[in-house]
Amino acid sequence: MDPETIDSLVTKNESKIIFFIMDGLGGLPRDPGGLTELETALTPNLDALAARSLCGLLDPVGYGITPGSGPAHFALFGYDPIKTNVGRGLLSAAGVDFPMTPKDLFARVNFATIDGDGVVTDRRAGRIDTETNRRICGKLKKGINLGGGVEFFIEPEKEHRALLVLRGEGLSDAISDSDPGVTGKKPLPPRPLNKEAEATAELVTKLLEQARHILSDEDRANMILLRGFARYQALPSLHERFGLKSLAIAEYPMYRGISRLLGMEVHPVTGSLEGQVTALGDRYDHHDFFFLHVKHTDSRGEDGDFEAKTAIIEEVDRLIPRIIDMNPSVLVVTGDHSTPAVMAAHSWHPVPVLLASRTARPDHVKRFGERDCICGGLGRMPMMHIMGLALAHAGRLSKFGA
Repeated sequence: MDPETIDSLVTKNESKIIFFIMDGLGGLPRDPGGLTELETALTPNLDALAARSLCGLLDPVGYGITPGSGPAHFALFGYDPIKTNVGRGLLSAAGVDFPMTPKDLFARVNFATIDGDGVVTDRRAGRIDTETNRRICGKLKKGINLGGGVEFFIEPEKEHRALLVLRGEGLSDAISDSDPGVTGKKPLPPRPLNKEAEATAELVTKLLEQARHILSDEDRANMILLRGFARYQALPSLHERFGLKSLAIAEYPMYRGISRLLGMEVHPVTGSLEGQVTALGDRYDHHDFFFLHVKHTDSRGEDGDFEAKTAIIEEVDRLIPRIIDMNPSVLVVTGDHSTPAVMAAHSWHPVPVLLASRTARPDHVKRFGERDCICGGLGRMPMMHIMGLALAHAGRLSKFGA
């Protein structure tokens, strides 16, 4: 269905909608026929909620397509993940609230470790702490000199992640990533994807050469990997499309950035999952749509740590009663994509979802897990439609046609 059809039906009321998103929720068994991380976790509260909810599986982009976090989140909020796909750099810039201008080119930075031959041995530099990140960004700010009237900025995000900005005339975002995506390979040379990007690719190559020299005395974060080159792009807000006064409660800059791009108010960082739920309660009377984001299900999956990912899911389960007690009109619990610990990476597998509402038609699902949810009333559907269903169950869509 065309998203504009949903937009045309929107009506306002006093209902409350909560999207509780466990990043990278979907998983795989460690052994054939075994249980996934979600199925292994002790989740009595999520199971009880699923038993009175509408359940299913969501495909973030399409069958067999492994999504990035950006397009997956846009799909969650009802935006076509292909038409609204933006570079990761823009999300990073919005995430740290960087003062953007039309002259800016953004890229996402991973601090990484390379060996003496220039081969990447750790794409995340051992997940250096944020304070080390700030120190290293300071070294690069002092040392990088590109000349030619091009300004250079680098801003820490969290742990090994940072934002790189080039500001100048005629910069192009048609540049390939330097991040090889795996260990055991050298960083890739940034290549122009069209003729107009040739000068920008040369500039980025110069920057990477200087960065390698400046960071050569670092033990772990001795190189930067770049991906997601992007220029500024405006998107219609959740308020413009759905009439929602929205609040994002997210700890990681990228998800705060997605929220800002979609016009959400972004709550200050709380420092803990429990603090996020407390913030939700404190601001509950002031908004009607809430995006609560849990990052560590994804991080632990990317680390290949099955037990740690399971433990995060159990921590979320313990907080579910506090959210139910707020009595939202609609509560959606799902992930943005799958990050199976056995793969230590994002995957194409669909994500379990439950939608709890007074108007939800019960199905036969008795526990919240991948195998159970495929038997639910939602079946398997594109993720971008979950927002329309949430609006409908909140009484925020009028009838279509006569």
